Amino acid sequence: MDRRGFFRIALASAGAAASLPTASMAGATSRRQPAEGPYGSLDGRTPDENGLLLPEGFTSRRIAVAGEPVADTGYRWHVFPDGAATFDDGDGGWFYVCNSEVFIPDHAGGASTLHFDRDGEIVAGYRVLEGTTANCAGGPTPWGTWLSCEERLDAQGQVWEVDPTGDTPAQARPALGRWAHEAVAVDPDRKALYLTEDNPGGKLYRFTPDAYPDLSAGRLEAAQVDLSGAVAWVTVTDPSAATAPVREQVAAATTFPGNEGIWYHDGTIVFTSKGDNRVHAIDIEAQAYSMLWDGSSTDPLAGVDNIVVAAASGDIYVAEDGGDMEVVLITPEGDVVPFARVAEPGHDGSEVTGPVFSPDGTRLYFSSQRGPTPGTLSDIAGDRGLTGDSRNGGVTWEVTGPFRTAAASEGSSTATTLAGAAGGSDGGGDLSPLVPLTAGAVVLVGAAGAGGQWLRNRRGGRDEETEPA
Repeated sequence: MDRRGFFRIALASAGAAASLPTASMAGATSRRQPAEGPYGSLDGRTPDENGLLLPEGFTSRRIAVAGEPVADTGYRWHVFPDGAATFDDGDGGWFYVCNSEVFIPDHAGGASTLHFDRDGEIVAGYRVLEGTTANCAGGPTPWGTWLSCEERLDAQGQVWEVDPTGDTPAQARPALGRWAHEAVAVDPDRKALYLTEDNPGGKLYRFTPDAYPDLSAGRLEAAQVDLSGAVAWVTVTDPSAATAPVREQVAAATTFPGNEGIWYHDGTIVFTSKGDNRVHAIDIEAQAYSMLWDGSSTDPLAGVDNIVVAAASGDIYVAEDGGDMEVVLITPEGDVVPFARVAEPGHDGSEVTGPVFSPDGTRLYFSSQRGPTPGTLSDIAGDRGLTGDSRNGGVTWEVTGPFRTAAASEGSSTATTLAGAAGGSDGGGDLSPLVPLTAGAVVLVGAAGAGGQWLRNRRGGRDEETEPA
């Protein structure tokens, strides 16, 4: 059984937990905004040569297809591309790291890296994580590593710390707990990690390392949100899950059913839960919860999944698991509008995964996890334990264009307010302030600062790598 089937069955039997504030109390929006957003409507647009509907002025290229060599590297792209991140290589280029979400125990998951030069050309491809299972999403660290999350259905999933250059072997981080891990976000100011759990009874966790940034030991807790939106934290006594599943140890913690993507941006964590189709935020300093999208409508956002926040503008890009196969934009001005759509045939039953920007913010990467490939998985990946699987293997794109460098509503150097509209489906209603997201803040794309220096120290030796998938 794949994770979709598991989720449908388990959702009906998920246990009760602390209730969230209602959408109206949290100020959430529940419908498409009347505006077209900062880039205009997709209505009337035609798909480009790569099968994408994009706003005026944006272009795409198909950078990788499962089972095929990437560019001139000779490296064959992995199947089921999922969560991803980019890292400055210290020489004007960048590393793009992407997971492979294959549900075969201890065999066919893992992650790969594509190395781009300063001109955006792919110069190398190679495997950076092997022998793991169901590597779904994850998150970049400020010190320049990729945290790859195993979404194992047996509650034994771990977080693996991965060197994007491949020079240092990946290391499991069991202190971060064992469950169906989805994604991670790092708060570098308060030196804590936030983790999601893709389970109908999933919780939101916080890990505080004993000696940041060393992740080998620390304190694990789960969020408890009361009806006023105040957030408290409940201690997990056995992160190894040897005595009981981790979420059962924190029964008082709030359930976020099917917790998915998470991102840190200027003192706020933004995350999604697919069980109720919601987008959430927590102001870390104030320990205050807000709901940004209440999920009662599927227009235009259905099947919320991975997310990324654009550093310069504060725009939130949400990938859809199903729905219209779109990347949907939630802006600081209150727009909830489609940005891009996978429009070519052959993506039925797929999902959009891994949205992430290049370090300079000019290129957006994302995948269709089970998009059309030249052959079935039996053809292209039988040696990875997928013999007999007739599904498609996945496609990864790069989108380039005039991504904005600030939110239009920014009136000063103070925080831009992320706003949503409360009201019915007729498009009326006043904008209500939600969680502040400062435009122009540094977000963890590109592993800037200390992470960039770490990568400069770790580079070398992989440009000629042509290891097969």
